[in-house]
Amino acid sequence: MWEADVPVCIVHSSFRETNRLQLSRRRMYQAAIPIWRREDYESYFEDTMKAGHYENDKESVDIMIRSSQDVIKDLLSYGVDFARDEKGALAFTREGAHSDKRILFHEDITGQEITSKLWAAVQKLPNVTILEYTTMLDIVEQDNVCCGAVIRKADGSIETVQADETVWACGGIGGLYRHSTNFRHLTGDALALSLIHNVKLKDINYVQIHPTTFYSEDEEERSFLISESVRGEGAKLYDKKGERFVNELLPRDLLTEAIYEQMEKDHTNHVWEDLRTIPEEELKTHFPNIVEHCRKMGYDVTKECIPVVPAQHYFMGGVWVDHESHTSMEHLYAVGETACNGVHGRNRLASNSLLESLVFAKRAAKKMMRNEECNLADPDAVIAKVDFTEYEDEAALQKRYKDAVRAAIRETDRKMHTVKTA
Repeated sequence: MWEADVPVCIVHSSFRETNRLQLSRRRMYQAAIPIWRREDYESYFEDTMKAGHYENDKESVDIMIRSSQDVIKDLLSYGVDFARDEKGALAFTREGAHSDKRILFHEDITGQEITSKLWAAVQKLPNVTILEYTTMLDIVEQDNVCCGAVIRKADGSIETVQADETVWACGGIGGLYRHSTNFRHLTGDALALSLIHNVKLKDINYVQIHPTTFYSEDEEERSFLISESVRGEGAKLYDKKGERFVNELLPRDLLTEAIYEQMEKDHTNHVWEDLRTIPEEELKTHFPNIVEHCRKMGYDVTKECIPVVPAQHYFMGGVWVDHESHTSMEHLYAVGETACNGVHGRNRLASNSLLESLVFAKRAAKKMMRNEECNLADPDAVIAKVDFTEYEDEAALQKRYKDAVRAAIRETDRKMHTVKTA
């Protein structure tokens, strides 16, 4: 994807003294990835639109679906090991709100399998410099043209990085919520910087709650996701009396609403999920990490139900981008959960996140390779003017960013509610 003579710097960061790359290797990314098969286009398109309450950008949806085969070919070329059937062909499963089996997977850690193989490939590139334990504090811009970033390095020193192109890949906003499947340090830094630098945002109150995560009383613990695929393979949900109360394959937002209603009715902090409906051998083969996590938490999923609760899972809104992931600021891009190209609408269809991220990141890379150099007359002079004093108090800076994002989401939600009730 990157030409060998083009220098690339990857800043991998968090406000906490942790390394997200190392974390990603240790934690279990249970996401899977759909693929378009020619006879399946119409139903896949409709499933995505329906889940998004038909607020999706249709062109974005079309691009994502039609690009899926090429993305899967890319992943296979990097050694990603998707599950195979007895004949050696790619195996498919079904997830909630999907009308057919179109989901590729690797056990129940597909995301980890993909990121580890891509990470290994990146490390081999001679033109890539990786700065770990390094935090992006701000971007550097003038006249709506981005020319780099302000960073805090592992030793605490603050520096600037000049760049012809800058890409935000800062994740979502899970750190703002009590229950979240995201890492606690993902608090919407790119949104805060967008507010500061007048970069266009879109649908920032569109927050997806995953219906089923393992219930824990530890408020600092990252919520462990009980994969959509579990319900796709037949897992059931029960109330406190052990009675089924909902169709488990409803879209996530509708299922979440039903679970919250049942919790309120039962006066409980969770409901129960029954994985015993899945054959034991299939359960242990397809979902080994879920089985193991539940075992560590004191539950044998082959013999008993587990407590589950909805948790913030995905951010459909974010920094507005076009179909090549370019923001409203020149030479600034956003990809992944940070970006909002409209593909998900109001509610993301299960597993579309990985596919959308890969498709539109690839389009961004191709667009950047066609771009001219930064069109500021003297980017060096802009970089030189940066005052580091406002970044010295890390805790205060983090609080300012988090407060700004929370306030913006609340205000956007208030305005939308006012319009609906007017």
